[in-house]
Amino acid sequence: MFSLGFVGAGQFAGQFARLWRLHPGVGDILATDLLPERAARLVAEQDLAGTVPSFEAMLDSDVDAVAIFTQRWTHGPLVVQALRAGKHVYSAVPMAVTEAEIAAIIDAVRDTGLTYMMGETSYYNPATVYARDQAAKGAFGRLFYAEGDYVHDMDLGFYDAYRYSGGENWKSTASYPPLLYPTHAIGGVLGAWPTHAVSVSAVGVRDDRGDGVFDKAISQFGNDFSNCTALFELADGGALRTNEFRRVGYPSHLRESRFRFFGTDGSLEQLATVSLWQNRDGVQDVTEHLQPLSTMDPSDPSLAHVAPALRDAFTSGSAPVHDRSRLPAEFATVANGHEGSHHFLADDFVTAVNTGSLPPVNAWVAARYTLPGIIAHQSALEGGARLAIPDFGTSEGESCPQ
Repeated sequence: MFSLGFVGAGQFAGQFARLWRLHPGVGDILATDLLPERAARLVAEQDLAGTVPSFEAMLDSDVDAVAIFTQRWTHGPLVVQALRAGKHVYSAVPMAVTEAEIAAIIDAVRDTGLTYMMGETSYYNPATVYARDQAAKGAFGRLFYAEGDYVHDMDLGFYDAYRYSGGENWKSTASYPPLLYPTHAIGGVLGAWPTHAVSVSAVGVRDDRGDGVFDKAISQFGNDFSNCTALFELADGGALRTNEFRRVGYPSHLRESRFRFFGTDGSLEQLATVSLWQNRDGVQDVTEHLQPLSTMDPSDPSLAHVAPALRDAFTSGSAPVHDRSRLPAEFATVANGHEGSHHFLADDFVTAVNTGSLPPVNAWVAARYTLPGIIAHQSALEGGARLAIPDFGTSEGESCPQ
């Protein structure tokens, strides 16, 4: 059993605080936030052990691990600082925003032997779980092409989310480059297809809405791309195309991540409300097999600070394709989220810390989900130039001793 400290008490923290509070492998849980009242509210709502005044104070405390739920561009340095301070780390996505930050995390994990896990929801997306199972059985034949899309329209929740997290200057951060948030799209494909990206050519669509979001003059990232498309060459000779769309006429509240896999013997395709397995014999509708059932009361207090348009992402249960047999009994009647992934992510981290094993989305896997997007963004800035993607290898031979 280990103690845990939340770093960041925003919209995502409440769901995971509730799960770890219930998990028999976790002891006391503390919280800190740049806005102390948010940390205090999280502690009160989720019956946690208390607050600490700062990130530095959290690292100076005797907590064994930290869960980082801060702004997406801040994760890399905070993760390294926590690992070097002797804490196991769970990090929200993305892993980092530069190649150097990713390298520093991998070095810190290797040097310290501590657990690092990135909480990539798409690893447990029902389509990814199904494709992983089909690939293991050889049903695809040779996989040669896949698509992973993160189609999340700004009007469906992101405006409210950025206002909540960004304060008065929220427009400067709402322009976060789409390809620097690549892991839902890339991870959902590579979570089923055991390969990695080696090169990329990407195109960015410059925004024309004129509301101060995705405006270079306002953006702290100097970004005016709102929609981006990237084509990756994979190490095994296949191809992966991803879309990161923030201005799109699509019901992202129904399905924000969607996938397609094509092999020489079989294929899987998703639309917003339909999932199909196909081969030369015909088409099998697997929609119900991949459909999570809602389990959460919309009035649950852990949703109180989640933008209404984002609440569907926090209220899903598990899908029939999910094997829940290894999950703690305490999770059985508790809401899941992001198409049934939250329970598995929470348990993965607890298992890794308590057993010294590597979690599925460890530092090396996280790098392969994250760095391709970073290089793709650079390609888009260079007009689609084809750029090589460095690779940090795999975790083979690595361990996370206690």
